[in-house]
Amino acid sequence: MLIVEDQSKLAGLLARGLREEGHAADVADRGEDALWMASAAAYDAIVLDIMLPGIDGIETCRELRRLEVWTPVLMLTARDAVGDRVTGLDAGADDYLTKPFSFDELLARLRALPRRAPAERPVAVEVGDLRLDPAAHRVWRGETELELSAKEFALLELLMRRPGNVLTREQLLEGAWDMSYERRSNVVDVYIRYLREKIDRPFGSDTIETVRGVGYRLKEHT
Repeated sequence: MLIVEDQSKLAGLLARGLREEGHAADVADRGEDALWMASAAAYDAIVLDIMLPGIDGIETCRELRRLEVWTPVLMLTARDAVGDRVTGLDAGADDYLTKPFSFDELLARLRALPRRAPAERPVAVEVGDLRLDPAAHRVWRGETELELSAKEFALLELLMRRPGNVLTREQLLEGAWDMSYERRSNVVDVYIRYLREKIDRPFGSDTIETVRGVGYRLKEHT
């Protein structure tokens, strides 16, 4: 997730809350920064405040769409006028939330965005007998539902969306954690081991392959 909010206290609270829910969360406090960050990384959603220094949230959203960045955008604002909502949606936003709001409602709206917004990603992902539902945060191997932690789920989703392709440790780290995480950490290897213990070992499978010196790959046919 990318949070674009110039109120540092609110941005910090949102980032911490999203991370506790298992999301990687980056923060930008200016629209200009949001543009290059969203162009450089494939975020699942952007939480965009309208009132920003420099270019505001409306112009930021318009520019994102002009740059063909189609990441779903949830706009935040203290304004409650219908005209502001219409302007935001016309600029390319996918949803709108007025401050103050509950964090639970924010999460619900973020979960709904991929289902409502035009996106290349299917709602559910299937590779062999593995099936993952991002919206419901559930995963199955055959008929057996698996209990995964938030980070295990995030890693598996990254691998399942690119079966047969090698993902580097850095790609997995950025996708499941965030830009600020220590690059030298072996946390990816640790969580891949946890994941194998849950999706492979009980089923006598070898789904996640190690590509020595590079990273990991999910077999196309599990």
